Amino acid sequence: MRACRSLLAAAALAAALGGGVATGGERASLPAGDFTPVVAPGNDLKSVRVEAFAVDRTPVTNAEFLAFVRAQPAWRRGAAPALLADSQYLAHWQGPLALGPGAGPEQPLTRVSWFAARAYCAAAGGRLPTWYEWEYVAAADELRRDARQDPAFRERILAWYALPSGRPLPPVGKTPANVYGVRDLHGVIWEWVEDFSGLMVSGDSRTQGDPDKLQFCGAGALSAEIRDDYPILMRMALLSSLEANFTTANLGFRCAYGASP
Repeated sequence: MRACRSLLAAAALAAALGGGVATGGERASLPAGDFTPVVAPGNDLKSVRVEAFAVDRTPVTNAEFLAFVRAQPAWRRGAAPALLADSQYLAHWQGPLALGPGAGPEQPLTRVSWFAARAYCAAAGGRLPTWYEWEYVAAADELRRDARQDPAFRERILAWYALPSGRPLPPVGKTPANVYGVRDLHGVIWEWVEDFSGLMVSGDSRTQGDPDKLQFCGAGALSAEIRDDYPILMRMALLSSLEANFTTANLGFRCAYGASP
């Protein structure tokens, strides 16, 4: 609970910095639907209702975020408080307002904190997607709204996870679009979600006989339902290891639009 209060306090500071102006990306509209997540939302519930929303078709790029920080000096490298962005925030850029050879304009933005991602999305008239929203759209392949039970779909994702880090990132939009017209959900970068701080997964092998837990600040534990869905459990493990001001070389974001659940 103390961690939740600290996060809320830092979020208030981030809001006080302002959001500048951001264009946001080309959007895809997703219909409402019932979704069975990898973790059940409660002991007696197996699915959640995801209301209709829109999401960027591709992750935010370096060029898009550069335009944002040009309009909002408080979010430039070296200006954002350490509470909101760690020392590696935008470290791959040549300068606070210069991308350079390590950050192509069409490459997905990385080394960005959750706070900065939220500020960008707010300035674009949106927000970060929730965990359930992100997984709802990420479950789709080119032909199906839910391909998670297809071993070939899982293996394609796991093949990317197995690649060594440090490789140059491709430009956004190069992976096949899924059935909703959304690209780059797998095979390019990891992505922030709004409620990342509520994902808790035990890495202790001694707990293998117990359900993995997903717990939101102020909410109860949720039980794992699809134990062999390793790609999703790996995403949960990664996000649950982060703090809101952390940045990494393979973590970016995209924005969602519509009323927050």
